[in-house]
Amino acid sequence: MNYQAPWWLPGGHAQTIWSAMCARHRSGSPLPWRRERWTAPDGDFVDVDFLRSTDFVKAAPNAPLLVLFHGLEGSSASHYAQAFADVASQRGWQLAVPHFRGCSGEINLAPRAYHSGDFEEVDWLLRRFAHMQRGPSGARAPLFAAGVSMGGNALARWAGEMGESAGMHVDGVATICSPLDVTAGGNAIDSGINRHLYARLFLRTMIPKALAKLAQHPGLFDADRLRSVRDLHGFDDVFTAPVHGFRDADDYWRRASAKPLLAQVRVPMLLLNARNDPFVPAHSLPTPDNVSAQVQLWQPEQGGHVGFASGAWPGHVLYMPAQVCAWFAGAQCIDG
Repeated sequence: MNYQAPWWLPGGHAQTIWSAMCARHRSGSPLPWRRERWTAPDGDFVDVDFLRSTDFVKAAPNAPLLVLFHGLEGSSASHYAQAFADVASQRGWQLAVPHFRGCSGEINLAPRAYHSGDFEEVDWLLRRFAHMQRGPSGARAPLFAAGVSMGGNALARWAGEMGESAGMHVDGVATICSPLDVTAGGNAIDSGINRHLYARLFLRTMIPKALAKLAQHPGLFDADRLRSVRDLHGFDDVFTAPVHGFRDADDYWRRASAKPLLAQVRVPMLLLNARNDPFVPAHSLPTPDNVSAQVQLWQPEQGGHVGFASGAWPGHVLYMPAQVCAWFAGAQCIDG
């Protein structure tokens, strides 16, 4: 992946912010998602959006299905989800965006929400998608899984935990701009200008969601402590860690990281990280010594955090999903 940023978009911050705030999918009109509500193993619900921009589900029942796990506070409305939808529809692929709990526009029922190491959630979802891809003969049509940022770390953690058995469910896995060392990523977001540009932006939605969760489940955490939080470490210390079974934020960040498990991956995997990503320090990125022979590293110098804008002004963000989907197709020798 020999990515070069447009001349009019210099630096990791500009490449990150423009892509998130200004990029839109090709048609500019709302995407025609079809939503299904799935019951989770614990009785809670997860909303899954399926792209229905064409009739490829009927016309091509064996078409590949790409499952996209979104990032922190993301959804099917995120700029990267819209870009993947454009690329998938061009290829005639199916696309599904499962929402982590509380990210579909409706608060979930259980005390838990979601977190960076949530590979158990990824597991049951991918098993269900794999079942959907199986025909009457038991053969499975191609299934690919991509994860963006936080969702990518959870997906990579799943691939490492599953080892040889991951290939029973998916044909390939890709992570995009994922903080595979969660501690390094969390510290980066909470430091310097990033704390003002990004941490506060995330907290604007995360804190109200957590307080809504507290209203559902009184006594779940200390509301006054949460209201005083000013960074992601503080939020994770008060809410994410204790609610999801971790001792504190430091314990959560350490145990959630996928990087220590990358040597155990036994399914084709692409790890894409820009080296100027404000959220993911270049020094924390995996090296060939950290990963198995099944893992391919793409680490271009530019791109920002889930940016990779291309073209003349005003540009677009189709380059990255096109490259990722081409990797899926090429790695698996799938026509189209």
